[in-house]
Amino acid sequence: MARSFEKHGAYVLTGPSQNVLISDITTFRLRGFALGISYLPFLVSPWVSALIVDSVVREGGIGWRWGIGMLGFLMPFGASFIICTLFYYERKAKKAGILESKKHTLAGFCSEVDLGGMLFFVAGFACLLLPLTLAGSQPSAWSTPWVIVLMILGVLILVALPFYEKHYATNPIVPMFYLKSSTIVLCCLLLALDSAAFSATHTYLYAWGVVVHDMSPVIANFYVYTNGVTQAFSGMIAGGIMWYTGRYKWLVMSGAILRLIGYGVMVMLRGQFNSLGELFGQQLIQGFGSGIISSCLIIPPQLVVPKAQIAQVLALALSFSYLGSSIGSTIAGAIYTNTMKPTLRSWLGDPVSPDLIDSIYDSITGELPAWNSPERIAINFAVSIMDASSVNDSETLTYASVVL
Repeated sequence: MARSFEKHGAYVLTGPSQNVLISDITTFRLRGFALGISYLPFLVSPWVSALIVDSVVREGGIGWRWGIGMLGFLMPFGASFIICTLFYYERKAKKAGILESKKHTLAGFCSEVDLGGMLFFVAGFACLLLPLTLAGSQPSAWSTPWVIVLMILGVLILVALPFYEKHYATNPIVPMFYLKSSTIVLCCLLLALDSAAFSATHTYLYAWGVVVHDMSPVIANFYVYTNGVTQAFSGMIAGGIMWYTGRYKWLVMSGAILRLIGYGVMVMLRGQFNSLGELFGQQLIQGFGSGIISSCLIIPPQLVVPKAQIAQVLALALSFSYLGSSIGSTIAGAIYTNTMKPTLRSWLGDPVSPDLIDSIYDSITGELPAWNSPERIAINFAVSIMDASSVNDSETLTYASVVL
């Protein structure tokens, strides 16, 4: 669950190939725990990565080029282990006569991977979600012609997707009988919903911590990753419980309750006067809930399909998780682009320079006034409280009126 556990992120597993391998060699009862064990490296890597990020972004550090450069050789190195393993066993299967070699044509390959269905799926959601994020930055906002056209086009493409899959796709990425299975449909929707909720609330969490609480890059990264590390830990626990009891539905409900409590506490702690202990504690609650949900919901779809289709149903579940994460990021981006400038102007007051608002909007963590200055306090309120009319705390309003 790498991406979900950093959860810049929605939920995804440590990698589709790794999950297919684990699912192929484990029983259903043991599978959740086996997947949980694969999260072990994530209990360590976020804390190390926070120190690397600090070295990249701080003045006099190694610089942003090394940040990109490290990705260039660490990703291939990490992926090489599973790639080499797959090639090794493929060669072994061919020698044993289990796997027959056959020639692939370009048309045959496109048919096997259902390239048309993937294009419909990706293009539809891209046309639908992209305008939601960018509309607020356009002079005519939602009346911009290309925004309207793209959204209509996205809806039409998504409506056409099931018809294409049913009548034209030889190997559909979403077989129609999947849509008749309540287990598959509900698990995919719940994964998408959990990822969407996370991304909507956490896309700008790093920036919020730096702006409102003056966190250093190291502390801000620790704060962002706390949720993900807790997810990895609670995912192992949930997998162990499923292994011991053979049940998962009550675990999903308990995870959802914890998640909901975490979001409620997050709303309460959105101001600048809360301690770091409160902020990290809230992320721990959310992480425990999401780890349970993620670990439990990835198993049921595999129970209702033949073993040969486990990879396909896993890919579908992960796709919905990615999709939910994209929707959540789109919601967060739409809120930011549509409300941030007016909110900054409202809190900073009429004499504020448009250039200052533009610079803060374009780089919210890089163009900040000095800490505790009236402008910085106004920005803190704009980022954390947004609308002054929504504040019911008289102490907060009094403080804001005095310093501003």
